[in-house]
This record gives sequence, C-alpha cells and structure tokens, in this order.
Amino acid sequence: MTAPELKINDLHVSVEGKSIVKGFDLDMKGGEIHALMGPNGTGKSTVASALMGHPKYEVTSGQALLNEQNLLDMAVDERARAGMFLAMQYPSEVSGVSNADFLRTAINGRRGEGNEIPLMKFIKTLDKKMNMLEMDESFAERYVNEGFSGGEKKRNEILQLMMLEPKFAILDEIDSGLDIDALKWVAKGVNSMRSENFGCLIITHYQRLLNYIKPDKVHIMMQGRIVKTGGPELALQLEKEGYDGMKAELGIKDDETVEA
Repeated sequence: MTAPELKINDLHVSVEGKSIVKGFDLDMKGGEIHALMGPNGTGKSTVASALMGHPKYEVTSGQALLNEQNLLDMAVDERARAGMFLAMQYPSEVSGVSNADFLRTAINGRRGEGNEIPLMKFIKTLDKKMNMLEMDESFAERYVNEGFSGGEKKRNEILQLMMLEPKFAILDEIDSGLDIDALKWVAKGVNSMRSENFGCLIITHYQRLLNYIKPDKVHIMMQGRIVKTGGPELALQLEKEGYDGMKAELGIKDDETVEA
C-alpha cells in the first residue's frame, strides 16, 4: 500500500468576506506527525475547518490534494470517506446516539454497503481501544459526549480516531484544558496510530503535548501563513523566546489576522 500524502499549496481562506488564511503551504506524508503552532487568531483552526469542508469557511484560492485527489471538490462526508479526520477543539454533544452506535455507523459509512464490519469484530476492537485509553466500558453506551467532562470529550475524540483509522488526522488543540493524566491518554492513543499509513497534524499552543508526541516537523504560523518550519527543537525555542521573540527574529511586526 502506498503511503498517503496530503499537499496544500497557497491556500487562501475567507470568513464572511474577511481574509484569514493567506497563502498556507504544507506537505505531509504517511508516517509523519507535524505540529502547527502560532498565536491566537492566526488562522490555524481556520485551516482545519476549511480542509474538512465547513461551509462557513470559503476557500478563495489554492489547492489541497489527498493522494492527488482534489479535496476541495469533495463534500464533507466524501472527505471523511477519503481518509480525513478532525478532532475538534470543542466536541459536540449528540443526544440519543450512543458512542457504540455512532462509531459503528461511521465505520460502516467508510467501508461501504456490503462491506460492513462484523458485529463481534467491532465489539472486540472497541473493547481493546477503550482498554488502551482506560475508558470505562459504560462509555460505549453513553450518548456521544453528553454529560462528559472536558477531558472525557477529548479522550472520546481519540477513541474515534483509533476506531476510524483515517489516513490523516487534524487534532485542533486536543490538549486544551487537559490535566497531565488526560494528556498522557491522548498521547498514548495518537502514538499507537503511528504507521506509514497515517499522518497527523497537531494544532497546539504548548510544548507540553509535544513532550509525549514527538513531531517530525514543527511549523510556526503567523499572519495567515507558515513563516518558519523546523524540527522538535523549534517548539522548545518558541517556549523559551515566546512569539514576540520569534516575530523579532523573522522581522514580523503586528499579526493582524483575526481568526473567526
């Protein structure tokens, strides 16, 4: 199986007529984990939402290719079936739908009619993944995210990731609001996915998550585009110097982009 590849070239995105993303470039392959960092309001979450097809975010120019297929021409469900996954910063509650039913329906939606996952295989896989994340078995029958704490919602997002096994995942501030134990569960799930058939873009503000999930590349985003790329040491430099230090180094003045 050929390793998947995600290529984003000169992407521009607007929200309600305001330009947010202004020439975003990224090339990721299966087997790679990238971290995307930057000040608030620079367009990181806008990139994530635009790639997944959120109707609020208008791609005005540029290209996004998943295995040479035009991602931007696909409907939201087609992008998911093609292998894209977004773990949201603020996961929604879905009343009346159990986690188990939600996951089985999503898996079968990707596999297609006539190729549904056998029930016993699904149950065994779900039990295995939940045990890995130290989730109580009752989570399977609880309604999706209803009454969950912030940490439980994030862990549930990682469970979905592990069950759906996408080609590329975007984790949008998955570490936001997590204590150290929850952070380790998230990292354990993501690290278990590492393979040549899986790539991951982690959007984060903090080095602490990258202590547990070591990225191959770190990108700094300002003014709606990536302004610097490096290895894991770049995140350490950012933690030490802050964004003001990075701006001074790159000759960047005010970052006027305001993310919607």
